[in-house]
Amino acid sequence: MRRLALVAAALLLVACGGHEAADDQGLHQDIQSNSNGAEVTFDATILTDPIESGGHERFEVKAATGEMLEVDHNTTLAQAVPAHKGDGLVIHGQLYIDPGPRYGVHCTHAHTSSGCPNPGWIEYNNSYYE
Repeated sequence: MRRLALVAAALLLVACGGHEAADDQGLHQDIQSNSNGAEVTFDATILTDPIESGGHERFEVKAATGEMLEVDHNTTLAQAVPAHKGDGLVIHGQLYIDPGPRYGVHCTHAHTSSGCPNPGWIEYNNSYYE
């Protein structure tokens, strides 16, 4: 029985592409506890059309829990997301907190580095941009 459960879990992981499900409350808790650098996955709605700037696509989002965040998506390491204001996304990356405080997410690409040790991604319209 245990072997069957492990096989079922592995098949589910493969079917989902290995991407994590959104944890909106986890994002909210990380922001509340000022967990700069936390790995987060959350649902969001785009508030501003993406702007290309210095090899990054930047846009503002509103998380499902109400927080406003900037997304800093590195387009030298990942394909640009063809989304626009009002579109829904699932975002997986690293939370950063700037003075103010101002919240954001970066490391939304599969290529890892010392600054981005975990692969990230953005899901839009059933496609992954990583």
